[in-house]
Amino acid sequence: MIKTVIAVALPVILTGIILFAFGQRFVGPSIPSGPVEIKYWGFDDESSVRLQIEEFEKLNPNTKVAYTKQSITNYRTRVQTQIREGVGPDVFKIHSSWTTMFIEDLNSSPAEIFSAADYQNKFFPVAAESFIVGNKIYGVPDIIDGLALYYNEDILASAGVIEPKNWQEFADAAAKMTVRDSNGQIKTAGAALGATTNIDFWPQILGLLLLQQPGVDLTRPASDKVGEVLTFYTNFVIDPRKKTWDINLPSSTSMFAQGNLAFYFAPSSEVPRLIATNPNLRFKIIQVPQLPGKQVSWGSFWGSGVSAKTKYSKQAWEFAKFLSEKEQEKQKTKLKDPLFAPFITQGPYYKSWYLNPETSDAGINDEMIKVWGEALNIVLAGQTSTTAVSNLDIKVKEVLAKYNITTGQ
Repeated sequence: MIKTVIAVALPVILTGIILFAFGQRFVGPSIPSGPVEIKYWGFDDESSVRLQIEEFEKLNPNTKVAYTKQSITNYRTRVQTQIREGVGPDVFKIHSSWTTMFIEDLNSSPAEIFSAADYQNKFFPVAAESFIVGNKIYGVPDIIDGLALYYNEDILASAGVIEPKNWQEFADAAAKMTVRDSNGQIKTAGAALGATTNIDFWPQILGLLLLQQPGVDLTRPASDKVGEVLTFYTNFVIDPRKKTWDINLPSSTSMFAQGNLAFYFAPSSEVPRLIATNPNLRFKIIQVPQLPGKQVSWGSFWGSGVSAKTKYSKQAWEFAKFLSEKEQEKQKTKLKDPLFAPFITQGPYYKSWYLNPETSDAGINDEMIKVWGEALNIVLAGQTSTTAVSNLDIKVKEVLAKYNITTGQ
């Protein structure tokens, strides 16, 4: 009996000695005894995010944040490559249109940080449409921005024009306010639409029109409805009765800043730039025109994503959530400013697609913008919208297939 007890006990004793002697070599890595450090990539100067980081670290003393400012140039490919190599950030800025491209590189939110229901209650619907895939949350938005309609107060007042609510009112007012010199050249433009080369934010404007148009399926653009949108847009340049813009004019932003453009579509980021360029410019901002029976505006925004390679998923997501909460506080403040309020009030019906030039992503946005720009230029060159749409359909499907996006039948 004594021999049996010794025989059983001896391996247990030896195992204990071995574990004591060699520790982690057998039981795996230990839990960090001190604060963990997460790497964060963004676009702001460190001075502007330092206070947020310090506040987060004070609330979460076991987490430290190391921030690195990034250039937008080659950012998408750079962050994606470094994540895949295991040396990228834990938390990083991601555009709302990038989820499909990044799906293998993203960590989904733990349920204790965000549930799908909480997320949908907290943010505008476009956030869930952009960052939730298969009931998993892959990103959390910053301030949700989009296009709004800027107008020159003095030009509208002198022409006796009121704020347009729909596209017909917009087109009529734009034509009325367009002024030409003795040579027939546009001196004061009624609206900056119709071209690509000198209209800032033209991809978003076109995207807005396409999303508003009933019966349009952007994944299958071979339809008369898409052709109608191309015709409507380009008529602001090529139809003599509706012409309000010319391809030889300065950029739309320059024209508006100089006081020579009545209607100008732009995101909220242009407000401080215009004020700095021309402090005497009198302008207001309203929601974009609509079609009868439907409200759709163009939304585009950045958010925070968490790397699939992070070792600290919970801490990274806590920080991403914290950043979003701070941005939402800014959004509430902007609601009180008449120049920013329209961007917030039209938020509930923001929609988006892959026509976001601000991303400079060398990916789905840049490729899709090229395809749609070629279609517009076909119409501007005098060919029919039917020809433009037939060429467009093949190329759009090719881009979508490249990024594994279903195009239907």
